[in-house]
Amino acid sequence: MEETLRLARKHGLVLQLAQNLVRKRDFYAGGLIIMFGLLMALKGPSYRVGTLMHMGPGFLPTALGVILIFLGISIAGTALAAPEGEDESILPDHPEWLGWACILTGPLCFILFGSFFGLIPGTFACVFVSALGDRTATWKSSFVLAAVVTAFGVGLFSYLLQVPMPLLAWRGL
Repeated sequence: MEETLRLARKHGLVLQLAQNLVRKRDFYAGGLIIMFGLLMALKGPSYRVGTLMHMGPGFLPTALGVILIFLGISIAGTALAAPEGEDESILPDHPEWLGWACILTGPLCFILFGSFFGLIPGTFACVFVSALGDRTATWKSSFVLAAVVTAFGVGLFSYLLQVPMPLLAWRGL
C-alpha cells in the first residue's frame, strides 16, 4: 500500500512537471530547433560527408544539424529551470500581426520582384516591405533603409561576388 502511494505521488509529480513544461515558450522553441537539427542531421549524410580534411557536400549540413540538436536541448532545458508558477503563452499578449505579415511578405517580394524585374527591385521591395513591419517605421525611413541596403547588396552580390542575377530585367507578367 505504501509503495503504491509513493508511486502515485511520483507519477503526480512527473505529470505536474510535464504540465508546467508545456506552458513554457522555451520548451517549444527548443523542440522546434531540435526538429530542424534532426532533419538536417539525418538528411546531410545522404550526400557524401567526406572527412575533416576533405569535406564533402553533406558535411556542413550534418555538423550544423548536430549543433542545432545540442542548442535545442539547452534551450528546452531552460524551461525546466524557470520558476514553476510562471506560465507563458506561446503567443504574446498583444501580437504584432502587421509586423509579422510584413516580415514574412518581404522574402516573397524578393522572389517575385527579383525573378521578374531583377536584383535591384527585388532587394528594394524585400527590405522596404520588411522595414514597414517595425511599429516605429515611417515610409521615409523604410525607403532610406531599402535604398542603402539595395546599394550595398548590389555592390556585394553583383560586383564583388559576381552572382549571376541581372540587376534590372523585364520578364513580363
